[in-house]
Amino acid sequence: MMATAPTSLQQKVAAIISRHDRPEVARILPELLVWLEAHNYRIVCDPETSKYCDGPEEVLRSELSSRSIDLVIVLGGDGTLLSAVRDTAATEAPLLGVNLGSLGFLTDVPIASLFSMLDEIAQGRAFIERRSLMHCELLRDAKILGNYTAFNDVVVNKTTRARLNNYELFVDNSFVSSYRADGMIVATPTGSTAYSLSAGGPVMMPAVNAFVVTPVSPHSLTHRPLVVPDSAVVEILLRSEEEVAYLSLDGQPGVDLKDGDRVRCRRSRHKVNLYRTSSDFFHMLRTKLKWGER
Repeated sequence: MMATAPTSLQQKVAAIISRHDRPEVARILPELLVWLEAHNYRIVCDPETSKYCDGPEEVLRSELSSRSIDLVIVLGGDGTLLSAVRDTAATEAPLLGVNLGSLGFLTDVPIASLFSMLDEIAQGRAFIERRSLMHCELLRDAKILGNYTAFNDVVVNKTTRARLNNYELFVDNSFVSSYRADGMIVATPTGSTAYSLSAGGPVMMPAVNAFVVTPVSPHSLTHRPLVVPDSAVVEILLRSEEEVAYLSLDGQPGVDLKDGDRVRCRRSRHKVNLYRTSSDFFHMLRTKLKWGER
């Protein structure tokens, strides 16, 4: 019997997403491309990355969700990673966030550790944290005007010109309370350390299956943040005659809202798989929030 040649390993696909205004991207890319090609990856890049390299296929971020992707490498800050999560959520491909920014809650891999982390990934020894996403619908007159994905939070807020708005909160169709406030935040556990935290909300560990609803500067001091299970449907009804409120997701530019609009939030069917340098959440809090050491 004639021997057959061994079948080559199936090629994997890596997507690179970058922040366009960081000079470090041009410095990192040549060695990164060499590493990926040596480890049997076919590489696709978003247009921001393609400016710094020739060869990899250029793919719009909006088209990445329709691709089969095995690894997403994000070169930037937390904002870049938040954008990458929304664009690749449907693939559930693991993301490696390389910190080119300042804080780095989510992009916690420093440039100096990039290739050691890639080696850990190649050897199957890298720690992956599975985090929840939020699905949001904007309804007007019972019609859905938009569907959105958020990793951090969904915010209904007033504009800088507006007075306090009125909001009605419902959980699983049950009326909770009316709020007179600057805004309302619905945050995932990941987003609990973002805008919600600055508005007085609690810190939640990433593994907690919950949302936190945090009013922003409420008129009543008895209105406090509310934690609900993420199996619940959270709905905010806007009551504003001035029509000067907006909907914002993960800090992105807002969508104008009108009196009577409803913002409905529920757990997304997709998850985020995020490579982390450590499984110790409290070490991250001590490092990033400057909590005291022992």
